[in-house]
Amino acid sequence: MRGLALALSWLTVLPVRAVPLGSALDPRTAAAAIRWAPVVGGLIGGGTGAVVLGLTAAGVPPLVGGLLAAGAAALATRGMHLDGLADTADGLGCYGPPERALTVMREGGAGPFAVVTLLVVVGTQAAALAALATAPVATLLAAAGLSGAVGRAGFAWCARRGVPAARPGGLGSTVAGSQPVWVAVAWWAVLACAAAFAVPGRWLGPLAVGLAAVLVVGLSWHTRRRFGGMTGDVLGAASELGGTAALVVLATG
Repeated sequence: MRGLALALSWLTVLPVRAVPLGSALDPRTAAAAIRWAPVVGGLIGGGTGAVVLGLTAAGVPPLVGGLLAAGAAALATRGMHLDGLADTADGLGCYGPPERALTVMREGGAGPFAVVTLLVVVGTQAAALAALATAPVATLLAAAGLSGAVGRAGFAWCARRGVPAARPGGLGSTVAGSQPVWVAVAWWAVLACAAAFAVPGRWLGPLAVGLAAVLVVGLSWHTRRRFGGMTGDVLGAASELGGTAALVVLATG
């Protein structure tokens, strides 16, 4: 269970201590945390849906409630995934060799590509959550939870064996190449099956999972080609891209 504890520590603001003070991080525990990430994502997604539900029940307009819920999700994750998305967007948007892109990402400032990407992604999440606010409670919570789990399932694909770290140090180098290919595929298959029963319209849930998987596979291919490998920022980008895509599909039902 240390892998789950580490996933909670890494991916949420919960005060979970997975590694004793002064101890080095065990690579096997880090790899296990990546495999547990969809479970943590499902909890965060379900909590996001609950925020939308509570706000709209209190009379808050659905779009405002969706935006506030998206903000709450960012707070629950320390904004880590959005930060990774922003840095990845700036890295992909700059010219020059991989070293130049990695330097832009490491500088941490938000360039125009990052700003536009964040506006589009967070705005899309808010609008999708607003659309789901009128759905039955079970549907809203299932869709939000599924999108959170699907987003984090992409971690395993980005950190699959054969994909090196783009640079030394950081989360990327800790988990790069740590996951067998079947881990991500298994998570996507399990989530697609669960979605077929949890979301009205048996085709809609699997479609959401399938679209998220395709986008993450494309992102991983492109970032490996552009950066020379994967980074922790790519994990954040995969989470936001896959989760947002799933949420949009589920909101259209």
